[in-house]
Amino acid sequence: MKAARSTAALSLLLFLLLAGCDAPADAKHPAPPAPSVAAAASAAASAATGGGAPADPTDAAWAQLMTPMNEQAVALLSLAGQRAADPRIRGWAVRLRTAQNAELARLRPLLALMGLPDTNVHEGHDMPGMVTEHDLEQARAVEGRAFDHLVTALIRDHLRQSAQVSRSETESGTRPDAKRLATALVSARKAELTELDRLPGPSGVAG
Repeated sequence: MKAARSTAALSLLLFLLLAGCDAPADAKHPAPPAPSVAAAASAAASAATGGGAPADPTDAAWAQLMTPMNEQAVALLSLAGQRAADPRIRGWAVRLRTAQNAELARLRPLLALMGLPDTNVHEGHDMPGMVTEHDLEQARAVEGRAFDHLVTALIRDHLRQSAQVSRSETESGTRPDAKRLATALVSARKAELTELDRLPGPSGVAG
């Protein structure tokens, strides 16, 4: 029974790490290479069963993915709040950055409760929905409408992918506190994507 549960948990962990398969593949977010996925799965499973308080591998994988996803999104939104050409996009970026930071204020204590380090176990991996250092460099190198379009496209990907993995947590996680936060995050993403659709430019419907 224990072996079967471990196998099922690790299978779901891999699903969480590779979330976004139903979205069209593109050059920006290719599927992570097998060694990176294996390393991430091993790290999360080890943290979940080893040091610190016990944590279900699914809950651990979700929290350890959502935390850096939000952190990287906040870095991009901080740029957008200062540099977006359209004032509507600047205002949107500031509001969303505040919301993402509020989620981080709940995610980090959750990591501590599960005995997990507050470190990015996915650093160096091109995870679906994760704003990468290359993305941030590209954003710093462009201006005007090109900057606005890039930021809104990257954040749309982040919102969609984080909603998808959070739905998986609500369905397969075991910790009530993690599932409550995941449920709140799914609801927030629906509202955030609706707001994004109203922004000007090709990533939204407003003109």
